Formats: sequence, structure tokens, C-alpha cells
Amino acid sequence: MGCSFSGLNSLYDATNSGKDVWINENRYRIIRQLGEGGFAYVYLVKMLPIASPHPSSAAPKKFKDPSHVSDDGTYAMKKILIQNSDQLEVVREEIRVSSLFSHPNLLPLIDHAIISIKPEQEGSWKHEAYLLFPVHLDGTLLDNATAMKAKKEFFSTPDVLHIFRQLCAGLKHMHSLDPPYAHNDVKPGNVLVTYRKGQPPLAILMDFGSARPARKQIRSHSEALQLQEWASEHCSAPFRAPELWDCPSHADIDERTDIWSLGCTLFGIMYGVSPFEYALEEPEGSQQLAIANAQIKWPAGPNPPYPDTLHKFVTWLLQPQATVRPRIDDIIIHVDKLISKFSP
Repeated sequence: MGCSFSGLNSLYDATNSGKDVWINENRYRIIRQLGEGGFAYVYLVKMLPIASPHPSSAAPKKFKDPSHVSDDGTYAMKKILIQNSDQLEVVREEIRVSSLFSHPNLLPLIDHAIISIKPEQEGSWKHEAYLLFPVHLDGTLLDNATAMKAKKEFFSTPDVLHIFRQLCAGLKHMHSLDPPYAHNDVKPGNVLVTYRKGQPPLAILMDFGSARPARKQIRSHSEALQLQEWASEHCSAPFRAPELWDCPSHADIDERTDIWSLGCTLFGIMYGVSPFEYALEEPEGSQQLAIANAQIKWPAGPNPPYPDTLHKFVTWLLQPQATVRPRIDDIIIHVDKLISKFSP
């Protein structure tokens, strides 16, 4: 799906609720802001009918995948302010990569537009990007963990396993592409959760801004430093694999960087934090050392506590040496056995 450009500046100047935004042929009303970070804002929006003298043409344009049509017309819209050509290329890449994936546990990009904005004073044109997604109002795993910690609540063992299993399914889809793709920023803040009556929570992995082909051959010190620098910008520190902190000058990097982050996220589903969060309160460099040695500190958990087999499962994923870390297919086999064992 290519990027759409338009000069309809006034229609896209939407920073407050009640304003309307056009994304290609569809019009949306901003209801409220859901979040923000950096140069991006996320809004809850509602699709509006298009005024037309011909009733048959007033219906909203159909999406490429009809399964993405919202029953009540609401969606999540991400607005990105683009200041220069480098940022523009990053957004285009995010759109391109997002379009590669199609899986129920990966957040789909439904529609998008990149708009040229004429500067008020003399200067280069800027851009704004609008990305449309399904909306999940129960928030992220991080949001839920924060709220649950305040109440001293925990997910049950079956729910932990079912949430984790869905993340595995989404990552398997990415890792099975040719070439395999790594998400590169798996963490609770990038997992949307939707609660369902009588069923385990639905878990959906989002934010593919850091996703890239997973396999890289590092053959020099400069290449290793470049990878480390890239990882420091794109991979959240408490969830970043050891080989991305201190990359050897001769190494084959693959999708098992995601497996490390997945292990940290499993710990996060259980306890609400990364297993290496504690090291942030220690002297500088302690977190990297804790990650390099996989020094996990198990916090107090629910009563009764999580089974020891679940702790061993986390430890199995957090192998400092990537070459002995399991791949996603092995993890799915293992988690399915645990689900059979612990599900009611």
C-alpha cells in the first residue's frame, strides 16, 4: 500500500477533539486523545458518513480487509509530526513493514496517509502522517500492570500462559517470513490487552517502527558498534538482548533477539516489570551487567505463588548466549504443554 499525499492542510490540522480528519476517502472525527510520545499522538476517532448527493456513494470506502471494519465506527488514529526527510523515511518504512504482516495477534495497519504541510513562514515543507488502527480501549499490558500493582493483583497462571501464547503466535508469523523479521521492541508497553467475558484476555503486539529483517552478519568492529548504536535508539533497555548491548566483531544476529525480549515480557506479565528493572537503582552500568549475566531477581508474587515450572520457563528463555536460546517453534511447544497442565 503506497503513501498518499495531499495539500488539504486545513482538513488535517486536527489536534483537539471535535476536529475532523480525512484519511484518503474516509472522514474521521477526533473524540479524545488516548496517548502521546515523542512526535506522535494517538486519538480515538469515529468514522463519519461522507456527504454526497448520491446516497450510494455516501458510504465510507471499504478497507482492503473487511474484517477490520469496526462495528461502532471507532478506531485508533496515530498522528506523527514529521520534521525532516530522515523522519519521513522512518515513517514510510514503518508503513511498509506494517503492511507485511497479517495475523490476529499483530495490530493491523488499516489505512494511512502522509500529508504535506505548507510552512507558515519561509522554509521547507513539513509532513504529517496519519495511521489508522483498530482500537483497544483496555490499554497495554504496561497500563494494566501498573493498575494491578497498585491493587496488589496478579494475572492467574492460566491467563499468564494464554497471553504469552498469543504473543508467541504473533512473533512466529514475523519470524516465519522470508526473510524473517524481528520486532526488536517486544515489551509490555507494546502489547494491547482486551478483556473478554468467559475467555482469557486477547493480546495483540503493536508498534512495528523498529521491526527489521532479523538476520545480520557482523564482520567488523565498526559494524558491531553500528548495531549497538541502532539498538540503543530502537530497543528498550530493560528488554534488550545481551548481544545488542555488547556485540562481538564477528557475530550472526538473528530473530532470537526477540526471544530474549519475549522472556522479559513473560516476567512482566507475571510481575509487572522487567526482570532487570531493579538494576536501574544501582550504579551506572549495573543493568547491562545484570542482563549480560541474566541475573534475575524474583519479586514477591501472588499467593499462592506462580509455579516453579513457570520460573524455569522464563530462565530458559533468558539465555545470555543467543546460540543456545530457543526458537519460537520450540517455545510454542513448551507453552502449549504448560497450558494443558495449568488450565482449569
